[in-house]
Amino acid sequence: MEDAMKRITWIVACAATLALALFALSGCGSKAENASVAVGPTEGMDFIVGFDQEYPPYGFVGDDGQYTGFDLELAKEVCARNGWNFKAQPVNWDAKDAELNGGAVTCLWNGFTKEGREKNYTFSEPYMLNGQVVVVKADKASEYGTLDALAGKTVVTQVDSSALEVLQGAKADLNASFAGGAVNQVSDYNAAFMDLQSGACDAVACDLSIAEYQMSANPGAYAVLKDTLSDEHYAVGFAKGNTELADAVTETLREMNADGTVKALCDKYAEYGISYENWTLK
Repeated sequence: MEDAMKRITWIVACAATLALALFALSGCGSKAENASVAVGPTEGMDFIVGFDQEYPPYGFVGDDGQYTGFDLELAKEVCARNGWNFKAQPVNWDAKDAELNGGAVTCLWNGFTKEGREKNYTFSEPYMLNGQVVVVKADKASEYGTLDALAGKTVVTQVDSSALEVLQGAKADLNASFAGGAVNQVSDYNAAFMDLQSGACDAVACDLSIAEYQMSANPGAYAVLKDTLSDEHYAVGFAKGNTELADAVTETLREMNADGTVKALCDKYAEYGISYENWTLK
């Protein structure tokens, strides 16, 4: 009887250990499914686009209160063609990495510059030409004809932006020449251009696309300096290692360009400064 009881006890213990192991594996699998880096392109999956809702024309809140923009419409069509569930999720841009790596969003798709960020993300192939430029009031264009003319002037840019990275890196000497010894940082580009319009700053460093949008929305108000800070490209950013999903997005964007969908979308947003001539993914 004693030996039988020992065998029963041993069997129960083994069963409990096996159950705990299976539970742990199940939990790990669940986390992998939720983490963007582990999710492959499967039909019916949630494709959550992280974007800055203050970044027209690529992502913003429309007059109807709904999220819209050139990049969001691209993403929505990509999802439709692959059978994915499109979801737009606004994020604080300075917290974008935590949102992506934590699995809260599948990708960052919002006028997201690839250059200089290759070590931190897995990118789709670049799809749109971009650059970092400096915008001034139109009546100051001749006075601030070159970047060097901004020495001692108040220049602003968005926090954690590509323009900021350029000014703190390749253009560090220029950055140090601004009033206060550095470019000022604000929460979003809408605030930056409000400062420019009111005279609170002398110039805004931003993406070419943002400059084109602001000039389209405010004819005759602004001018872009001929000297550029850098030449860049937009791409879709995924968590490091998510190559399969990045490749699927790239191929779908190629298909959309081939059948004229991209051209039609560029024409739709032409009034916002979007040009099909800047589309690079053929």
